[in-house]
Amino acid sequence: MIRNVMIGCIALTIGGCAAPTTQPLEQSSMVEMRIDSQFNPAQCEYISEITGSEGHWYSYLFYTNDAMMQGAMNDLKNTAMKIGADTVFMISPQDFVTSFSVIGIAYRCQ
Repeated sequence: MIRNVMIGCIALTIGGCAAPTTQPLEQSSMVEMRIDSQFNPAQCEYISEITGSEGHWYSYLFYTNDAMMQGAMNDLKNTAMKIGADTVFMISPQDFVTSFSVIGIAYRCQ
């Protein structure tokens, strides 16, 4: 009985330390995400390769895969916005057991 209470307390403590999924910054809604083959980067200025991720070994149990994917996308868009990009060409998502990461190339196209 005491063991179960201890396990419950530990789970609640770890869950309380889990940060909420990454929220989009207001300006990041202007960043366009591209995954299609019709995207022509020759018409854009290359800025940088960037990544976005969500989830940690201690928090993944408290979030759905969908929430972690959305958090990673928000993180990617926030990073792109901070470096002055308006378009991100996504290379590939990386789905791990405890987290979700997306990799992209940031461009300024407009």
